[in-house]
Amino acid sequence: MTHDEQSHSGADTHDTDHQHEDRGHEHGDDDHGHHHHGDDDHHHDHHHAHDVASLSAAVVTVSTSRTIDDDAAGDAIAAAFDDSGHDVTVRDVVADDFDGVQSTVDRLVDRDDVDVLVTTGGTGVTPDDVTVEAVGDLFQKDLPGFGELFRRRSESEIGTRVVGTRATAGIVQGVPVFCLPGSENAARLGSEEIIVPEAPHLAGLATREEEEEEAEQEEAEQEDETEATDEDEDAQDAS
Repeated sequence: MTHDEQSHSGADTHDTDHQHEDRGHEHGDDDHGHHHHGDDDHHHDHHHAHDVASLSAAVVTVSTSRTIDDDAAGDAIAAAFDDSGHDVTVRDVVADDFDGVQSTVDRLVDRDDVDVLVTTGGTGVTPDDVTVEAVGDLFQKDLPGFGELFRRRSESEIGTRVVGTRATAGIVQGVPVFCLPGSENAARLGSEEIIVPEAPHLAGLATREEEEEEAEQEEAEQEDETEATDEDEDAQDAS
């Protein structure tokens, strides 16, 4: 267990699992984000027009000592997706190794059955906490708001020790990737209160951007082919 996992356990961490379940629907900002009326309904519907209704999620536990059968944090994340009607298509455990973590994430985001990826573990400050560095190198876009919000919601339960938690998120090849601490309570808080509610929207936006880029590239290629054909016809006419 890495240092950040320890900082989210025992007396210094979230007191009970039930606290997270109770807190999950009590945050004012979240409530305001989903209760609009009149003209706001149209804006809300338009804002979420690209949401992915059913996500396929990958859960990667970064740990040298855990296995799939002994992975409470990974179980908590998978349960959060399952309970919201999404599918967990991949569960994996990788050691605290820079290249291993990075290659695993890079490989999984390239799969057609992965819309969102969540890692747990390796976000602390000990020498073997390498998840943030390994995954961060893959980010094409950073999502700093995730780490900020996660730490803010953790502060009431672990106090100033929150400064040692480097939870982060970003977009990799059109897939939102979230890096959570390794404790069960931290994994539950991050997945239930932040990731699962926001991942459908983020995945839809990231995919839309990727599709638009592909469409623009295809259009440019078609224009090049048309110009080449026109040039050939002009050359034949000239001869």
